[in-house]
Amino acid sequence: MEAYEGELGVVVARAQEGDEDAFARVYRLVQPGLLGYLRGLVAEDAEDVASDAWLEIARDLGRFRGDGAGFRGWTATIARHRALDHLRKQRRRPQTSLLEQDVLELPDGRDTAVAALETVSTEQALEMIGSLPRDQAEAVLLRVVVGLDGPAAARVLGKRPGAVRSAAHRGLRRLAERLAPTRTRPRALKDETK
Repeated sequence: MEAYEGELGVVVARAQEGDEDAFARVYRLVQPGLLGYLRGLVAEDAEDVASDAWLEIARDLGRFRGDGAGFRGWTATIARHRALDHLRKQRRRPQTSLLEQDVLELPDGRDTAVAALETVSTEQALEMIGSLPRDQAEAVLLRVVVGLDGPAAARVLGKRPGAVRSAAHRGLRRLAERLAPTRTRPRALKDETK
């Protein structure tokens, strides 16, 4: 993760100097997690909201100060604001929706949450994340999908780091509890077929 953060910080600095190839690399590094987070907030409108967010990111890139991790938090904050604006326009509350398989295919070395999600089918994982309470689902999305640490996720959500860590922990614990019975079912089915 540190190598990823270091690369992101370098290409962000180059993009701020006007390097278009560097900006394209920044986009490729950040967009999958950002899009997954937005799908959790605005469902099928995620790509439109992401486009609006990237317009703002590109416009304000020169004002950003920080490293790779800070940049991911900054982009998540912008995306969240665009998502909330979108939802206000549509007069509906944020809903957790299904994430696509490409979002769940995170790089190795993340944490046990990713390992747990990889043990079930994508469809089951998406259904489980979608069933979490909104605060827990959003905390899990920011921590696992976007890859933010507790303080960065807290800044995005406007909450204390402890509250976000607690919501993510409760959400991941709920997911783990739901996974335990799921893991034993296939074995029981296999035993019945013998």
